Amino acid sequence: MAAGDRVTGTAQDETGDGDAQWVVADLVDAAAVRGAVESAAPDLVYHLAGQPHVPQSWADPAGTFHDNTAMTINLLESVRAVAPGARVVLVASGEMYGPPERLPVDESAPLRPQNPYAVSKVATETIGQFYADAHGLHVVRARAFNHAGPGQPPIYAISSFARQVATGLLADDDPVRVVTGNPDARKDYTDVRDVVEAYRLLADAPPDAYNVCSGRSIGIAEIVQRLGSVAGVAVDHVVDDALVRRHEVTEIRGARDRITAVTGWEPRIPLETTLADAVEWWRGRLARDGETVSR
Repeated sequence: MAAGDRVTGTAQDETGDGDAQWVVADLVDAAAVRGAVESAAPDLVYHLAGQPHVPQSWADPAGTFHDNTAMTINLLESVRAVAPGARVVLVASGEMYGPPERLPVDESAPLRPQNPYAVSKVATETIGQFYADAHGLHVVRARAFNHAGPGQPPIYAISSFARQVATGLLADDDPVRVVTGNPDARKDYTDVRDVVEAYRLLADAPPDAYNVCSGRSIGIAEIVQRLGSVAGVAVDHVVDDALVRRHEVTEIRGARDRITAVTGWEPRIPLETTLADAVEWWRGRLARDGETVSR
C-alpha cells in the first residue's frame, strides 16, 4: 500500500484489519477462491495462506497436507482461469531443506523435509512449478526462513519468549521466567518487516526459487539471553522437554546470494530491534487486555 498498490486480502471471517480491502473466503473452498480472485482482478498475488505451525502439523499431518495443498491448487487454478496474466509470489519455507549437506544452504540444495508441515510446503512449491510449466503462469517461489517481529502470534518461538518476558515485566518478576524447548537449536531469523520488503521486491523478479533469510543462525539459549538484555531484566531460562520438537533439524542457515543479486534486497533490521519491538508489543497488548499475571 505504501508503494501505491490497491490491496485486497482474504480472511476466513470479518477480522481483517489495516488499509486493505478484505474478502471473506476459505481458500479450501474452490468456489470461494474463484469468486475472490474474480472480484479482485489481481495483477499480483501473494500466496501466504496455510497451516504454518510445525507442532500442529505433527498432530494433524493429513489435515496440514490437505489444507496447504488444496489452498494452493484452488488459488492457482483460479488465477489460471480468470487472471492468467497475474504474477504469483508463492511463499514456501526454509524448513523444506531439512538437514543440510552444507551451510549456508542455497537454492540448489536437495529438499529433505523432516516434518509434516515441511512436506506440505514441498508439495505446494511443486504445485506452483507445475502451474508455471503446464499453464505458463508467472510463479516466483519464496523460501522463507524463520522470521519474527511485533504482532506475531505466540505459537512461534520468539513471540512466545517475548510474551513470557513481557508478562514477567508486568508482574514485576525478578528474574523473569522463560520456558523453551531445545536450547541448542539454531535458526536463521529475519525481521518480518524485512521479509515483507523481500516479498514486494520478488514480485518483479524472474520466476525462480529464492531464499528469504538473514544468512546467520542463532541458538535459542542466546535468543532468550538477548531478550533479557533488551528488556533490562534477568531471565530464568527453563527447558521443558515436552516442548522439544521431535526430528528437529538442529541448525539451518540460508544463503541469500540469489535474492540479493536479483533484487538488491538484504535484511536491515538488527535482531535486537526485532526482540525489543516484540517485547514492547506484547507489553502493550497484555496491559490493554489486563493479562498482567497469567502466562
